Amino acid sequence: MADSQRDDRLTVYSDYVCPFCYLGRKSLERYEEQRGEKVALDWHPFDLRSGKRNPDGSIDHGADDGKDDAYYEQARENVRRLQEKYGVEMELEIATDIDSLNAQVASFYVQEEYPDQWRDFDESILDALWQEGDDIGDPVVLAKIADDEELDGDEIRAAIEDDDLRERVHEKFGEAQQRGITGVPTFTYEGYAARGAVPPEQLERLMEGV
Repeated sequence: MADSQRDDRLTVYSDYVCPFCYLGRKSLERYEEQRGEKVALDWHPFDLRSGKRNPDGSIDHGADDGKDDAYYEQARENVRRLQEKYGVEMELEIATDIDSLNAQVASFYVQEEYPDQWRDFDESILDALWQEGDDIGDPVVLAKIADDEELDGDEIRAAIEDDDLRERVHEKFGEAQQRGITGVPTFTYEGYAARGAVPPEQLERLMEGV
């Protein structure tokens, strides 16, 4: 692939409460280390809780989404396997009780208003959940993350409460489904896709064709 194409953006669909999205980003970091430069990311939010979300936006934890105890045990096993493979420590293996909607709204706002600071903010949200076990659905937690990343925590809290912004994020959820995204993380580049916490060499093939 020509060097002129190396600056193109890698699109990633993800949800903060997906452990494989966190692990997929750790794989991306490994690829970037091999590459010698950061990849420009085009992040799109995805709602893993859509099948359990009430009309008011809250989650019905009792709703049947087809995921039973066996499903979650297999997920935990896969998380442990990938933790070892990528050398990653995680406080949690799954996060079924945490709603990422507020975090996704906050992240969407930062991506639009402060794009140069978005990735650090995004990674801090992921670390807060998966390394610290923090509730990233809590506006207080998100405001602190913002302050730590030299953003205005009060501004982020106001963004979370903005109904128009929340509606735009819900529209983004719908767009992802319309584009055929059924699971996350999904990485896409120039019409090709890789789904899951794929290894760095697969991301290299996706972006560089090698």
